[in-house]
Amino acid sequence: MNLVVWIVTGLLAVVFAMAGAMKLAKSKAQLVENPAMGWAADFSPIVLKLIGLAEVAGAVGLVVPGALGVATRLVPAAAIGLAGLMVGASITHLRRREYSKLLINLALLTLAVFVAVERIGPQSF
Repeated sequence: MNLVVWIVTGLLAVVFAMAGAMKLAKSKAQLVENPAMGWAADFSPIVLKLIGLAEVAGAVGLVVPGALGVATRLVPAAAIGLAGLMVGASITHLRRREYSKLLINLALLTLAVFVAVERIGPQSF
């Protein structure tokens, strides 16, 4: 089971690192140009950067503590934080009636909760 948790953790980290890096690297105008990122128009540039920063920090928090065996309690905390971001993303897409995007948010939410649950406990690594 540990291997499965590491694979899911790695996939989540890659997805969130890429999504966060994109939000950090691009301006609000560049993000809104992408049809899949229309939701970004509802947020200020600073909020978009903070979301990107949270995604990158969450990605790092998923992998680095477990890989180094240091402060491993940060792994479930990072997973819970990313799950919270996905709750917010789901609410945003519901409010905008972008129902097709909910599946991705709910899948990432489910995977983040899975990692959090599996990494809570003394023998989780």
